[in-house]
This record gives sequence, C-alpha cells and structure tokens, in this order.
Amino acid sequence: MQKKALLRKKLAKARVDAILITDLINVRYLTGFTGSSGYSIITERDALFITDFRYKEQARGEVKGFKIIIENAERTGEIKKYCESYRIRTLGFEDHNVNYGLYRKLVKRKIRLKQLTNVIEQIRITKTEQELYDIRTAVKRAESAFRKLQPFIMAGTTEKKLALKLEGLLKSEGCKTLPFEVIVASGPTAALPHAQPTERKLRGGDLVVIDWGGECKGYTSDMTRTVLLKGRSISKQKELYYNVLEAQKRAIFKVQPGVNAADIDRAARTYIKQTGYDEYFGHGTGHGVGLAVHEKPVVSWRSREVIKENMVFTVEPGIYLPGFGGVRIEDMVAAKKGGADVMTSLPKKLKIIER
Repeated sequence: MQKKALLRKKLAKARVDAILITDLINVRYLTGFTGSSGYSIITERDALFITDFRYKEQARGEVKGFKIIIENAERTGEIKKYCESYRIRTLGFEDHNVNYGLYRKLVKRKIRLKQLTNVIEQIRITKTEQELYDIRTAVKRAESAFRKLQPFIMAGTTEKKLALKLEGLLKSEGCKTLPFEVIVASGPTAALPHAQPTERKLRGGDLVVIDWGGECKGYTSDMTRTVLLKGRSISKQKELYYNVLEAQKRAIFKVQPGVNAADIDRAARTYIKQTGYDEYFGHGTGHGVGLAVHEKPVVSWRSREVIKENMVFTVEPGIYLPGFGGVRIEDMVAAKKGGADVMTSLPKKLKIIER
C-alpha cells in the first residue's frame, strides 16, 4: 500500500481531517523533498507540499504526487487559509516536532489541533525493498571506507586523525552526508560509549572502538568494530571482546518477526550478566536505522515493541570498564521470516594490530 494511503488510514482512526507534517525527515519520506525548508498537509483526498521561493525549482524536480505551493505570507496564516480552503476542522500535528511557540500561534488562529504521536514513524518502521536496497548500499559504502582505513590504524596516530581520515573515506565512497560524527575511542577513552575523538595517541594494549556510518539517498547505516593493538598483557582485552561477541551472537539469533524487542535485548544482557560484567553494559542493545540513524524500533529492556518483517535495526552490546577501556560490536540486521538477515559483512574475529 502506498505511504499516503497508509497514513490516511491512520488519520481516519485518529479522527482528524488532516495532518500537518513539519519533521523534515517525515516530509522527505512522503514527498521526496531533500531541502531544509518545507512542510506538508495531507487530507483524506489532497496532499499539499509547501516551501519557499528558494526551493521552487528543487521541489518541482523532487516532489511527486503533491500539489506544490510556494508560500508568500506568514506561515500560520497560510496554514489557517489551507484549513479553510480544504474544510479541515481538526488538524493533527506531530507532537515531537511542533514547538510551543508555533503551537500557540496556531491556537491563536483558532485552528482546532490534535497531537499525534509517531503516526508516520510507525509507517517508516518497516522498510520497502527499495529502502532495504538503499540501506544496503549505505552499509557497503561504510564498509569499503573502513577497509581502506585499516592500514592507518597503528600506535602513534591520534583518535582525531583516524576519525578525520574515515570521514574523508566515507565521502569518497559516495556518502553525501554523514549520519553522525565518527567515533574513535582508544584505551580508557573507549570506556565512554559516545566518546568524542581526542588528540590521544594510540598505544600498545589499547582497545580501539570505531563507530561510523554511511549514507545512500538519505538512508543511513551504523556499525561499530573494536580492534586491539598488540601489547604485553592483553588477556583482559581479549576476554572482554569475546564476551561481547558471544552476547551479540545470542541477540542476533533471537531476531525474527513476532519476537519482543525486549527479548533480543535480554539475550545479550543475560549473557553479559553471566560473565560478571552486567553493571558495565548500561545502554540498549539496538535501535532502528533508516532515514534517521536512530529511529524505531528501540531494542532495550524498556521496549514494548514487537519485531515485524523488514524492520531494520542494530544489535550492539558492549562492555565499558572505567579507566581501562571498552568493547562494542555493532551490526545491522533486517528481520526476516527465517531469522536475522545480517546486512553488515565485516569480519568480527578480533583483529590484533601489530603496527
């Protein structure tokens, strides 16, 4: 079923006459528009895309199946006009994206509003074949960039140098944008799950966590690999690595349509608890990936979501020891009837770098 048809079914169920879409990712998902200014209004029969003069020609080239309007007045006044023209009595809005200031202006225009939560996100949560293809391409670009980075991972180089190098390689692979800033964290810094690259130089015995992603047509990928620099005493580092790897294997094995997302998280968390490191694994096991690098479903102990076919998400357990270092292994999977279709292909055997 087409995206607009699915959305209209949800609008009817929510008892609204139309929805105001201001989240640019959702605007892009529905209209194809890639610019930075625009919004959409969808009713039972009509679909409007509104932008300003700067994007007039771009909208004509990108937006299909919507009436394109170039706004020439104050935005809330324009929205009021559309409500009157299209007989919109109750206008739904995305509660995560309309700030209080805009809400108050719309109320002053005497527009009857109803907040809607995750209406479009629940459509985005399962991917079409085209979306899966674009995500796979984003994965391939990211993996190719990482393979080219590996000769530069060595003692003496800095986290920042590696991160900048990987960013450049991603762009050379065709990624127009980066879904997030590359993470390179070594030694004690690797104990921070979302560490920012520093001027710290890599040294023998370091665990090095590298977290990065690619892009294709706006769709993203997200993966992490942890490598180890050879040192005198690296038995503890190896232990952490293979504990995380086994936890990830168990979580991936659990993936299939109909499973609760929390059960996938539990598979990884239970094993890490058995190894005695449960207090050092504090984040969720995964998150959805698509037009946004963090979207539904959420794979954590708090999640109430049930996995459906063609949901795409990460599986990324980790162990982080303050003052020592950390390990995270992250792959992307698509849920299929036969189990997890692992979209990432980089090897996961611990790579020990001797340079």
